[in-house]
Amino acid sequence: MYQDLTKGKIGKTLILFALPMMAGNFLQQFYNIADTLIVGRVLGRNALAAVGSAYTLMTFLTSIFLGFSMGAGALFSIYYGKGDKKSLSEAITQGFLLNMGVTIVVNVMVYVLLEKLLVWLQIPAEVMDGMRQYLLIIFAGLIASSVYNFFACMLRALGNSLVPLVFLGVSTVLNVGLEIGRAHVGLDILFVIGFKAGISGAAYATILSQYLSAIGICIYVAIACRDLRPKRDEFRWNKQMVGELLNLSTMTCIQQSVMNLGILMVQGLVNSFGAVTMAAFAAAVKIDTVAYLPVEDFGNAYATFIAQNFGAEARERIKKGTKQAFAISILFAAIMSLVVCIFAQPLMQIFVGASETHVIASGVQYLRIEGACYVGIACLFLLYGYYRAVKKAFMSVVLTVISLGTRVLLAYLLAPGIGEIGIWMAIPIGWALADITGLLYARKGVQIRS
Repeated sequence: MYQDLTKGKIGKTLILFALPMMAGNFLQQFYNIADTLIVGRVLGRNALAAVGSAYTLMTFLTSIFLGFSMGAGALFSIYYGKGDKKSLSEAITQGFLLNMGVTIVVNVMVYVLLEKLLVWLQIPAEVMDGMRQYLLIIFAGLIASSVYNFFACMLRALGNSLVPLVFLGVSTVLNVGLEIGRAHVGLDILFVIGFKAGISGAAYATILSQYLSAIGICIYVAIACRDLRPKRDEFRWNKQMVGELLNLSTMTCIQQSVMNLGILMVQGLVNSFGAVTMAAFAAAVKIDTVAYLPVEDFGNAYATFIAQNFGAEARERIKKGTKQAFAISILFAAIMSLVVCIFAQPLMQIFVGASETHVIASGVQYLRIEGACYVGIACLFLLYGYYRAVKKAFMSVVLTVISLGTRVLLAYLLAPGIGEIGIWMAIPIGWALADITGLLYARKGVQIRS
């Protein structure tokens, strides 16, 4: 059920723990990738632009409660490393209640502010109706996504990275679709093509799948984690516990939100260039996300490793684990950069028809500028995880502000002069500046005392 990351060979332990997380995140990305692929091929450029822009907005919104869950997960790992099961159980109970409160508030606000969000994002007239239609439905899945991610973060914090993958895999199969003989089974295919529900069908398929994974993981936790079921006295207000949760969760939430707010601001600038650039960006970002997804999840696995060992005060194991984690992550990122740069055009053609030559050219340009620098984001994910795990989550916020602040500032400065190339160039420059800052600060060292 649980895995103690304070024991065993470090490199092997990190990789084996990270693999289910990588697979799970890949499947989660497939929710929107399926929408993008099917919508782009079946419904055309404007629908693709609408779904792509909606994806950026949804990523920002989910980052709020995902950041909360990741921050809470760091505290869960620390208590688990300490062997303090009573505090662990109480932290899970109060963390869940706080997380649901945040999610409900966010869910209400986005429906109230929908029209203002669309105006702020500078959505072109030809895309506006489709995006509004898609968002009105997809917003209903925020609660399901929040519940799933909370319990997934909880299980991963305790060393169980496999179970979240299982439930996510089942729902993804339904969302994407399986081809059995001549019959197509799958919600996206069923709603978009079978029912001819258009862009609304893609949204319905996604949220139904999200609720399936959320319900599934809830049932599993209730049965398998009986020792962590909430006790009556854990529903009382514990000032110290709530303070620790809010300290880590709020900082991580801010970090995730700032990161995705910056991306959202860049999306607004991209939108100002029209539907061609929007569609190119929508497709290229999907490729981008999948390409560096493994190093993102390796960073999260590394964070759990650090947090458990931080709780156990295993200083030397943290040092060895950090050296090995950076070596593994940098090597993989370099390989993925090479693959994306070489195969940029065929990768774009997965999402965009060959006749859309301008969309493909713009996407290829993005991938070869930004994709050549995945080492930068690989290091940054590790730094985020490290500082979150040693209770210095404020540094993750600092690094995010540097990375995204640079990206947004340079994008808006360069785009008027050199066009969309300026937007693409700003991204790796932001990564590099944040990496330098994080590594220099880390040289000061962190006292291993939880």
